[in-house]
Amino acid sequence: MDFEGKKLVVIGGASGMGLKAAEDVIAQGGSAVIVGRPGRKLDDAVAGLSRSGSAWSIAADLADRNQVVEAQKQLAEDHPDATLLVNSAGFFMPKRFLDYEVADYDAYHDLNRATFFLTQTIVRGMVAGGRGGAIVNVGSMWAHQALAVTPSSAYSMAKAGLHALTHNLAIELAGEGIRVNAVAPAVTRTPLFEKVFPADQLDAAMEQLSGLQPLGRVGTPQDVASAIVFLLSPASSWTTGAILNVDGGVMAGRN
Repeated sequence: MDFEGKKLVVIGGASGMGLKAAEDVIAQGGSAVIVGRPGRKLDDAVAGLSRSGSAWSIAADLADRNQVVEAQKQLAEDHPDATLLVNSAGFFMPKRFLDYEVADYDAYHDLNRATFFLTQTIVRGMVAGGRGGAIVNVGSMWAHQALAVTPSSAYSMAKAGLHALTHNLAIELAGEGIRVNAVAPAVTRTPLFEKVFPADQLDAAMEQLSGLQPLGRVGTPQDVASAIVFLLSPASSWTTGAILNVDGGVMAGRN
């Protein structure tokens, strides 16, 4: 199997596409470490993964710098053998530019800060182990273009930074045999959107947003996870620095 003996770390993997990617890696012989906000969702996710293979949790609120430091320590001490990483933590709260408060802006960029230094910790282990590795960042279609229906300047700015990090690390780490790529999803039905729309409006909102994608539907967590797992796998061994649009055709054009 493609991931036999490989250990994956998923930052923000308690639900959605990160959790699906972990499920797929475990199904193909690997193991997974899920870093997520403390609580039942994280516990349930790891319990579910553990029914199929080896899985561990690291509880951390990525908005809390002290908790991020503790997560770095746990990763360095307990999982220096990880050679796969998915950065899938994120949230999406559309807001007009003139309505932003400092706290709204900081929330996005505190998450990028956590991602940056957690990635650094894991890469140190990859380099020390000398086994190479693969990293996939979950970016966004919104980093490529703006949509009037979902004003998201701070979110787009943060995700564009993650795309830039992808390119920079691909160059810096190529000599260590570490590949770094990203996926850029368009509208994908994950728990992220459950915080944008009330529960009784979610189905209608997803149906309305389906028209944005030329393929005529919103994405699923598995759609994006399949692309992530491809970029983690040996099947993409000559691919690094790529931003893969997994977006139903949005970046190709509009209906």
